[in-house]
Amino acid sequence: MSNPFESKIPKEVAHVANTLENKGFEAYLVGGCVRDLLLGKTPKDWDITTNADPDQIQETFEKTFYENEYGTVGVVNEDTTDETLKVVEVTPYRLEERYSDARHPDSVTFSKNIEDDLKRRDFTINAIAYSVSKGQIVDKYKGQEDIKDKKVQAVGDPDERFSEDALRILRAIRLTAELGFTINTPTEKAIEKAANHLEKIATERIRDELIRIIMSDRPKEGLEYAHKLGVLPYVVPDLERGIGIDQNQAHKYEVFEHNLRCVQHSADKKWDIDIRLAALFHDISKPETRRWSDEKKDWTFHGHDVVGARVTKKILNNLKFPKKTVEKVVALVRWHLFFSDPDQITLSAVRRMVKNVGRDNIWDLMNVRACDRIGTGRPKEHPYRFRKYKSMVEEALRDPTTVGMLNIKGNRIMEVTGETPGPNIGLILHALLEEVLEDPKHNTKDYLEKRAQELAKLSKKELEKLGESGKQKIEKSEEDSVKAIREKYWVK
Repeated sequence: MSNPFESKIPKEVAHVANTLENKGFEAYLVGGCVRDLLLGKTPKDWDITTNADPDQIQETFEKTFYENEYGTVGVVNEDTTDETLKVVEVTPYRLEERYSDARHPDSVTFSKNIEDDLKRRDFTINAIAYSVSKGQIVDKYKGQEDIKDKKVQAVGDPDERFSEDALRILRAIRLTAELGFTINTPTEKAIEKAANHLEKIATERIRDELIRIIMSDRPKEGLEYAHKLGVLPYVVPDLERGIGIDQNQAHKYEVFEHNLRCVQHSADKKWDIDIRLAALFHDISKPETRRWSDEKKDWTFHGHDVVGARVTKKILNNLKFPKKTVEKVVALVRWHLFFSDPDQITLSAVRRMVKNVGRDNIWDLMNVRACDRIGTGRPKEHPYRFRKYKSMVEEALRDPTTVGMLNIKGNRIMEVTGETPGPNIGLILHALLEEVLEDPKHNTKDYLEKRAQELAKLSKKELEKLGESGKQKIEKSEEDSVKAIREKYWVK
């Protein structure tokens, strides 16, 4: 039989399956990789299931490792540079007994029947097996129909599936965000009943599923599902405090909806996890800082950026995010509320903002602000005032073309030339700067000291001429740079 996925299955994976079959065993691709192949996607992980036991699997291949109690053997492919193919996991067909901790089976029994293995899996779309050699699909639970209908449905009794492993609750929601699927009604009801079992799941596993939801193409849908099914309080409870919290006239949506729209925009832009987390949490503390202003006849949220940074830090630390991630996201939340009126903002104020958030983070802060704007319901991501602010950021980030960039200071010039403090020192510095702007290779200690001695021998008139020329060149360079930056952002 022809193999409909032949061109999509890497030779390293096919080799593992074919080698097992050549030894007289059965071998099937199974789980998410089969689902992805049916969806026309390239799988990120490849899993094979077989009727061979762990010892037989290890005897079949030259290099393997077996470090778990569930039968999974890692088959090592050394002849590939693709990290996703260096280890192909092979697991015996197995049956599982009781899940006392709502996560791991109390015992595992190896089976000789592929149907036994499929019935223990979480969702029908992941309970499909595929024979590489035969081009044959085994689909006892009609997972192909659910893929066609874009449905996430538990295998067998959904109450049993979630009582076995509560992490499947988040996995179901993550699949809706990654694939654009919906959850069928019986599975939804089972999730609602079992949501509190997430309290038994390790924080790191919850964090990892949350990351995958946020890094999907549809984080807003995933988080809405988590709220609808009562799951969000066991993941990020602070987000739900924004439900029903109306904002001021600048905002079209309540706080919860606004935060979700912001993270969705970051996903639409394919921005990284730091920006997405900051977009999700930037207004996390608007509920506790909301006050009514009789003067403005509107709500105010003074200090929500400061309070929000503290709350965000607590959330991320509780979820055990890496320290580097926590520090960056907290900085982005803390400084997201910068003032950007081009008629009032000064370049020095922009420089202070760069200093506050850090040169490495400033453009990510601009992206968080863009998410914030779209999340208000405004149509423009980059209006004139925001483009003007960004142009000022770029101006502030330029390497200054001043005497400060020279690898020689005024006191050193006095030491090597014998000059006394006075205007001549400034003239020499500007003359040296002109030469360095012309040829940056001259910006060395040895060259500048030698050249300073030569310049010190010139008459005051000659030195003034060189120094003035240097000043003019700097001014022209500054003007050209600023003009180019402002043209880039279509501002004046």
